[in-house]
Amino acid sequence: MTSIMSLQALGQINAAMRPCRQAGPTSRPCLVSRKVDAARSPSVQHRFVSGSSLRKSALPQIARHRQTSVVVSSAAASSPAVPAAEPKKENPLVLGALFAGWYGFNTFFNIYNKQVLKVFPYPVTCTTVQFAVGSLFAVFMWTVGLLKKPEFSKDMAKGISPLAGVHTLGNLLTNVSLGRVAVSFTHTIKALEPFFSVALSAAFLGDTPTIPIVLSLFPIVGGVAMASVTEATFNWGGFLAAMGSNITFQSRNVLSKKFMGKDTKGSVRLDNINLFSIITIMSFFILAPVTLLLEGVKFTPSAMHSMGILNSTEVIKKTLLAGVCFHAYQQVSYMILQRVTPVTHSVGNCLKRVIVIVASVIVFQNPMSKQNMIGTGISLAGVFIYSQVKRMSGKKKLA
Repeated sequence: MTSIMSLQALGQINAAMRPCRQAGPTSRPCLVSRKVDAARSPSVQHRFVSGSSLRKSALPQIARHRQTSVVVSSAAASSPAVPAAEPKKENPLVLGALFAGWYGFNTFFNIYNKQVLKVFPYPVTCTTVQFAVGSLFAVFMWTVGLLKKPEFSKDMAKGISPLAGVHTLGNLLTNVSLGRVAVSFTHTIKALEPFFSVALSAAFLGDTPTIPIVLSLFPIVGGVAMASVTEATFNWGGFLAAMGSNITFQSRNVLSKKFMGKDTKGSVRLDNINLFSIITIMSFFILAPVTLLLEGVKFTPSAMHSMGILNSTEVIKKTLLAGVCFHAYQQVSYMILQRVTPVTHSVGNCLKRVIVIVASVIVFQNPMSKQNMIGTGISLAGVFIYSQVKRMSGKKKLA
């Protein structure tokens, strides 16, 4: 009788020591509520009263039971049948190939784009062709199953429309800048992206930058200013177009944070690659009528011959290749972002800009003064410092 009563009392104690269902896994046991319930139950009250009356011989059994429970739970935790989740390790060869593809596609995009715009000065048409090529890529990937086709709705279209608008304008302004100034100078100006990111996030998302982040922006701004003063190809049209591109792209990022943070009615939240694919298609339909209105039909051999372009086939081929590289480097960029931290991706993007600038100077033989090179170097170093400050700020928040 004593052993039966001891086990019954033990069951009540163990039940009382279990956490509440509403509480989290780290919450304390709800002893108070269970003691109240126990006090209300006559049978349980009797057990607790007579167990106040628990004989000393029953207490060792309770102690042994608890020790056994601890041993069993410890063994279960270390059992190979339930292995602990380990962080997924990326194959360095695969990651290296993705980074090489990212840098390669982006470099060739800038080179082909600049070569085309030097002889075919129609940036709106070139941008529309790039969106058309990207749209065909997206549809192809959905059709063959390389990418899961997203569910699309009117509500989703309304939510993405602002993103598509700024995406269209940002790419158009980039091509305008590439057509007017050197590739190296365009990318030097685009190093100002962190500055506009901080400014727009503070204005629209309420993110107040820390003092270290603000200080890290000074070398970026100062370096771009130093490079601009001595840039041989400087003109206000190219400079302002690149600055406008910075503003629109960072506006897109701010809008993306707002959109990706919410599920649209009756639809599934989009991943980055599908979101980019849909935006590309919408951008094509936005810009196509604008192209016909502003520039007309220029992307034909006969139109090019009338402009004095003798080798129209080469221009068309490089324009299409630029479109392929444009969409490919964006896709690979998102694939990398899924495998590495945002800070690593940011550092990789900084290195990519260096590679593009060096490659363009070699290919196009752009003259760069000593002050221009120093200014470009300072601005890119500032971007690297900014990414490291952001990383440290993230760690402090987690701590």
